[in-house]
Amino acid sequence: MPLIEVTLTQGRTPEQIRSMISALTHAVADSIDAPIPSIRVVVREVPTTHFAAGDVTLAERHAAPPKE
Repeated sequence: MPLIEVTLTQGRTPEQIRSMISALTHAVADSIDAPIPSIRVVVREVPTTHFAAGDVTLAERHAAPPKE
């Protein structure tokens, strides 16, 4: 039973999330010949204030003035 886990920042529409789930499911089914009913997908959405790279949250990065 393949389990796909995806963590994203919030901000996508339910339709976008649903489309991603379908694409991931079919990609796994095609690539490893897994039966679709056995594939599980978990999507976690986190606020941009809870997702950081290089000690800067995405919220901080988006709020920063553009570099010249």
